[in-house]
Order: sequence, then structure tokens, then C-alpha cells
Amino acid sequence: MIQKTLYIVRHGQTDLNKQGIVQGRGMDTNLNEEGRLQASLFYKAYHHIPFDKIYISTLKRTQQSIQSFIDFGIPYEKLSGLDELAWGIHEGQPSTPETKAAFFKLMRDWTSGRLDSKFEKGESPNEVKHRQLQALETIMSHPEEKNVLICMHGRAMRLLLCLLTNKPLIEMDNFPHQNLVLYKVTYDGSRFEIADFNNAIHLKIH
Repeated sequence: MIQKTLYIVRHGQTDLNKQGIVQGRGMDTNLNEEGRLQASLFYKAYHHIPFDKIYISTLKRTQQSIQSFIDFGIPYEKLSGLDELAWGIHEGQPSTPETKAAFFKLMRDWTSGRLDSKFEKGESPNEVKHRQLQALETIMSHPEEKNVLICMHGRAMRLLLCLLTNKPLIEMDNFPHQNLVLYKVTYDGSRFEIADFNNAIHLKIH
């Protein structure tokens, strides 16, 4: 019987996070100074966990967030299924009343069940779900990996947590997050359960 513990974290802060500018799958940004500090605080708090494998998205901000674990010698794999949702034409654009209204409308679509809605050149929650299921299949196909560290992105993490806990995607906003926050999820062979919800204690040191 496969038993696993998934430690799922969002990447550390980037300058676009700090400025409140949306960055999705199309923005390959670096961590800023605060993000690097968050990464080191997370490593300090969790380096004692015997991780068997690390899974990250293809965007460098996820690798930068857990690089210390990689440097320690833990094997890692990039999965495009863990990439952030693509926000299309709105990625990297400054926030204006018009863009805020567009986002508000899209969020309303999603929470009312219109999960194929998306921005031009962007992705819908259903499209992200499709690639996340493939990523999850890869992660769960290794019974020998008991403790797994996953570093991904805010919106994508909300969607993945819905998938794991068997909740409809319209409930995605029930999973709050901030940069480098942790969700610990256990799998007992038949179901996933959240053991640690939106844990940011490791970030409170400074």
C-alpha cells in the first residue's frame, strides 16, 4: 500500500508579488531578497525531514525557493503540470481599474462554476486540472518516495489542493496562501488528508 506525505509549498516572494502584479506561467521571474530570506527560513525549519524527492514547476522561482534542499543532495524533477495557471495577456501588466474589473469578473465566473473561462492566451482551471492530474500521476507512481517536497504556485496550489481533497474547483479560494507557506498532505493508501493547513510558522522568525 502506497503511503506518502506531501509537503506542498508556494514559491518565495518575487518583485512582481511585492508590487501586486500578476505573474503566471508566462513570467519566469526570480526571487527577490525577501523571497530568498523566506527560502532560507523554510530550509532551516524543514531540513531535518528525510525528503526522498522534490518536485518543482518548470519556472525558476520554484527551484530557487528550495535550492538548499537540492544542494543537500535530494533528487528533484521538474513537472510542467505544476506550473502556475497562465493569465495570458494580463501577465506582468500593471494593475488598473480595468484589469481589476476583468479579474473580478473571471473570479466570479470560476466560483459560479464556469471553470472553462479564461483570459485571452491564458488557461482555465479545467485546463490546469488536466495537467495537474498528469503531474500527480507521476508523483504517486513512486511508492518508494515516502516524504515528498513539492514547490509550486499560488493559484495552481489552490487547484491542486481541491483535487487532492476531492473538492470541486469552485472551492479553490478556501485554500489561502502567501509566499512560502506550507500545506502538509498525507496519503494513507486510499485518501489524501490535510495535516497542516496554510502553515507559516517558519516565516515568523524575523
